[in-house]
Amino acid sequence: MKIVIPDGDTLALPDMKQHILEIFSQYGEVVCNGTTRPEEVAEKIGDADAVLCNKTPVTREVIQACPNLKYIGLFATGYNNIDIPAATERNITVCNAGAYSTHAVVQHTFALLFSLAGNLNIYDKAVKAGEWERSPVFSYFPYPVHELYQKTFGIIGYGSIGRNVARVADALGMRVLVHTRTIPEHCEFPLVSQKEIFQQSDVVSIHCPLTDQTANLICKENLNLMKSSAYLINTARGGIVNEQDLADALNQDRIAGAGLDVLVQEPMSPDTPLKTAKNCLITPHIAWSAVETRERLLQIVSDNLKAYLAGNPINQVN
Repeated sequence: MKIVIPDGDTLALPDMKQHILEIFSQYGEVVCNGTTRPEEVAEKIGDADAVLCNKTPVTREVIQACPNLKYIGLFATGYNNIDIPAATERNITVCNAGAYSTHAVVQHTFALLFSLAGNLNIYDKAVKAGEWERSPVFSYFPYPVHELYQKTFGIIGYGSIGRNVARVADALGMRVLVHTRTIPEHCEFPLVSQKEIFQQSDVVSIHCPLTDQTANLICKENLNLMKSSAYLINTARGGIVNEQDLADALNQDRIAGAGLDVLVQEPMSPDTPLKTAKNCLITPHIAWSAVETRERLLQIVSDNLKAYLAGNPINQVN
């Protein structure tokens, strides 16, 4: 079996690349490319039997150009970069890596929230600029710090990450509300409408996939429903947020702040209005990237491929 990895640089620091090769070489010949431009994908996959990718687009045209392709394994939970109908028509098995990043994304969700609620970035800059040194009293707090205790935490999406975020928010003494398209069994928190989530929440945290229904969900209309003191957290997909509408809401003080790990264009476009928006904390899509998380991801993708080769695919999405 020939296996092509078109975007290995998205997975590993340089000292982990050899580890990736060692894991997958047990299944056949492995060709690992650092990055692959969209127009190069078909050429890079070539006569391979399997492709293991993270965000590389595998379109209908790519699938048609790669006659030997039988398996697509994703180093990701989302699979919107794969043309699933085209793969299914060709009897190509597509498997994803569900729930591998739950713990890391939950951690990052609250890292963003804690920073916003405590104005930590502002205080760090102030201290290093000498403001504390010049303070007449021991405790210097000109910028507001807010407790999360008894605030309302609204969760949009209640999969593995959403459920675990809810448990942490509950442990912090917050009132948890949930809005989700698929009604979960035995949900321990109140299920509310989309409008109620935006109206009632002090924090709105997004944990749903990007679909036609969720694209631009965070828009002017829904932002106008939010409290002026509320925070928005997005560790899901950038396309769920209308970036201009969010920037306008922040700059006009219609909401208090936003913590974002994902943007519509990645790497970030220098033209995104969020780059200069007020009280907007942006991290470069790192919520999933903890060392332990990526080790878990590699093992899941390896197990998926092993199961496929044994004739019993697991985590198959088509």
